[in-house]
Amino acid sequence: MIRKTLVLLTILVGILFYAAPSVLGFSLLNLGQALNVSTGMSAKLACSAKYITGLEEQQIVEDLASYSPAARLVKLTYSNASKQVTASLFGMAQVSAKYRDNIGCSLELGDTSSLDDVAIEPILLSNQAWPLGNKVLNLNAQAQVRLEHILHQDNQQGLNTRALLMVKNGEIIAESYSENITHNTPLLGWSMGKSLTAIMLGRMEHLNMLTMTKTNLFSQWQEDKRNKLTLTHLLQMSSGLAFDETYAPGSDATHMLFTAHSASDVALVSELVKTPASHFSYSSGTTNLLSRIIHHQLGNSPQTDVNFLYQELFQPLGMSHSVFEPDSSGILVGSSYIYASGRDWARLGLLMLNEGQVNQQQLLSRQWIKAAIAPNSSENDKRYGFQFWLNYGDKIQRWPSLPTDAYAMLGNRQQSVMIIPSKNTVLVRIGWTKGTYPMEKNYHALLNLNVIPK
Repeated sequence: MIRKTLVLLTILVGILFYAAPSVLGFSLLNLGQALNVSTGMSAKLACSAKYITGLEEQQIVEDLASYSPAARLVKLTYSNASKQVTASLFGMAQVSAKYRDNIGCSLELGDTSSLDDVAIEPILLSNQAWPLGNKVLNLNAQAQVRLEHILHQDNQQGLNTRALLMVKNGEIIAESYSENITHNTPLLGWSMGKSLTAIMLGRMEHLNMLTMTKTNLFSQWQEDKRNKLTLTHLLQMSSGLAFDETYAPGSDATHMLFTAHSASDVALVSELVKTPASHFSYSSGTTNLLSRIIHHQLGNSPQTDVNFLYQELFQPLGMSHSVFEPDSSGILVGSSYIYASGRDWARLGLLMLNEGQVNQQQLLSRQWIKAAIAPNSSENDKRYGFQFWLNYGDKIQRWPSLPTDAYAMLGNRQQSVMIIPSKNTVLVRIGWTKGTYPMEKNYHALLNLNVIPK
């Protein structure tokens, strides 16, 4: 009997090790790291989804489970009085994330006292037409019908589209939202936020606070070749720094977002493995190095970071439903944690489309815009600018059916803000799709409507 039990246990363990990557989302060989990542991710995303976006708790579980079925095993405890979420897995790896007004949720890892007193005056929009206000006046019937059809079809197919917008000649001409989502709902853009981080640097350059050719970026790099790296190298993701972008337990990326006190610490110790500017390698770590530079430049204070963000960008753009979240150390997580309404994401796209100008104010120089959407000089993929994905730069276009000059903010879950200067158009799609999404097909169809505002 004992022998039979041992055989059955051996078989069960073997099955678990074999099946874990597909069933749980991770290998049991990485069990310890997986526990910490699972609870860290669950606490952080659940906190933001609950207290920023306002999602129901069951929807939050479904969203988390789209990354790993193991998320369904995580116990989430919501404390609405303190706006805090605690996550644990079978009583292990317990961690909490806390919401603070204006700066959203951060994991409670180490000393988070620098976040407690950050304050900012809310942005109050006038009754003007969008984008300066929040009044949409000239919806185009043809475009509106098409957008509503796309959103309905998406969600019938389980693609979970939450917001679709079309901006033409500076006006929203169509917008559609899924159930329980409105034009004021802040939605996580994931890596679309990288473009906002770049825009912050562009604004700083316009104010003569730094240049894109700045070197000697960190004191920790002074004694090696990394001291020659420039902001441009980091912006174009051609720094040559090693960084594991794999989203699995134990990787640089998951440690950075879900278990590290300071997200930028992870890439800060990365070794230089390739000649700068020679090789494009997508790295969220380098974006968080850019956030650290912004933090240093503004005085090493979460308050001054938020002051700059609001005064120099959110206020003039009218981004009244947006939150940029810091990590536990107080530095903005520029790679990933920006929540913004569909209309606010469209405002960022329109800023780029209008060559850095809003309401007759030049927030970004035209020279910076030109550099931001120019191909990089790498040997393997030139179709990436200053944290923007480009449609041109190599022989093969990234999106062959879209105009050559199209470029985009792209984020996990197949999200995008597509900017198309030749069509004077911005297209926004926010959602939570696991797998592929027909972005190019849908955008091509919308562009072929040939609609103009009244």
